Amino acid sequence: MPEPGPASAHAPAARRKGRRLSWIWLVPVIAVLGGLFLVVRVWMDAGPTATISFQTAEGLEAGKTQVRYKEVNVGLVERVALNPDRSGVIVTVRLDKDASGLLQEGTQFWVVRPRLTLSGVSGLGTLLSGAYIGMDPAALGGRQDARLASKSAFVGLEIPPEVTQDRAGKRFTLKARDLGSLDVGSPVYYRRIPVGQVVGYRLDGTGEGVDVQVFIDAPNDAYVNRATRFWNASGVDFSVDARGLQMRSQSLLSVIVGGVAFDTIEQRERVAAKADAEFVIFPSEGAARAQPDGVPLRIRMRFDQSVRGLVVGAPIDSYGAAIGQVDSIGLELDRTTNRFYAVVGATLYLERLGAKTMGEIKEYSGSSLEHPSGKLLTSMIEQGMRAQLRIGNLLTGQLYVAMAMFPDAKPVSFKMEDTPLIPTVPNNLDQLQQQVNSILVKLDRVPFDALGAELNNLLRGTASLVKRLDTRLAPEAQAMLRQASRSLAAVGGVLSPDADLPASADAALQELARAARSLRELSDYLQAYPDALLRGRAQDAPSAPRQGSSR
Repeated sequence: MPEPGPASAHAPAARRKGRRLSWIWLVPVIAVLGGLFLVVRVWMDAGPTATISFQTAEGLEAGKTQVRYKEVNVGLVERVALNPDRSGVIVTVRLDKDASGLLQEGTQFWVVRPRLTLSGVSGLGTLLSGAYIGMDPAALGGRQDARLASKSAFVGLEIPPEVTQDRAGKRFTLKARDLGSLDVGSPVYYRRIPVGQVVGYRLDGTGEGVDVQVFIDAPNDAYVNRATRFWNASGVDFSVDARGLQMRSQSLLSVIVGGVAFDTIEQRERVAAKADAEFVIFPSEGAARAQPDGVPLRIRMRFDQSVRGLVVGAPIDSYGAAIGQVDSIGLELDRTTNRFYAVVGATLYLERLGAKTMGEIKEYSGSSLEHPSGKLLTSMIEQGMRAQLRIGNLLTGQLYVAMAMFPDAKPVSFKMEDTPLIPTVPNNLDQLQQQVNSILVKLDRVPFDALGAELNNLLRGTASLVKRLDTRLAPEAQAMLRQASRSLAAVGGVLSPDADLPASADAALQELARAARSLRELSDYLQAYPDALLRGRAQDAPSAPRQGSSR
């Protein structure tokens, strides 16, 4: 057997060298392992995805539009596409892993854009940064509720919510006949301080009213209790009473955008109302602060006179208190007289006359099924109470219904029915109209034509008399005046200083003065010597001094 040569001896060693792996293969292996590690890490760190339905994708862009919660970036829009029926768009967003707990039942999404609303301007920052998707997760007490189920499909809001769900406070529902000037964002006042706002409204289930949603911030929500009354504080409330012209308004903002105010009527009530409690909105503060109305009583009234000036909503007054209002006004034909008369429907709240009186009547009636209001109304009508139209405003001619006592009114048979007919009496206005009509009839009987003819004849006679006076008596009067003028001139000549009469009169006066002095001296002498009348004057008797003369 031949011995192996040198070539055959080196062959196994060469084969052993060819089976050895090269170190170059470690590079792709390490790269594959690193890629798998990165994929697993990204998959483990990736957050959940969610789909949001919007009506339009305005301002949204895949890969750029962010999802923010409390102005913190928590996700990114991955895809924007039309929905199957093309009525809107479906936006796919991916949230961060830390924000996965925000996808709960009740979470809300909306697109933040620049908006101008009654509550202010929002979203101005998006003018530079672009629109983004805001979110508001369902929360209780400021923390997410773990009992809420996770959710991945949502319907986005077209209008941002006025109040976030984690905001401290309570929501309440206010019942109103119509919305009036209220709108989302209208303020809610307590003692003229804004404590909340209107966050929404909708028609009630019957379609005959409006449910207004309001939110009261904490801690002011504790002031709302079962005795709280809300009223419409929109615009300016004008009233004229014995104190003069009164004007009330909550603030300038409520005049422009409307508002709601509330207060607690009974301060004894301190138990705070629960969230979502329902209240009634009163039309004004005066109506809200009025006493409780009690059970309403529907009535009818017949007026055989014109009801011009009486409108629906006119008050029914009794003893100066408003106890009801007019609900309807209609006409009916009386077949016996073939004349129309007015039928006025109204609602009475007789408990406004005194809850104590109503309680006494109820206690007296015992277990009677008749309502105390019916008993009180029957008693008052038996005593002479009647309904009467009266003027409430002289400028506008507006009428109201007065329930007053007329002791001289004729007795009537009154029956308490479902809608009783209240007896009425004519008002003073009708009597005044009748008197005016009577005066007009008498004036119509006056023969104004004959009086005019007689007056015309009288005027012609007067004109003729004046003409005669001017033609006949005027010359004679002129001659008489000339004669009187000459007589006055003659008298003036006699009385002039250069005439003889004044000089003679002056001399006569001087003589009278000397005679008066002589008489005075004689009188003084006789007082001193009274016997001189019998004996005569003594020759040697000195002359008596004058009284009052100084020595």
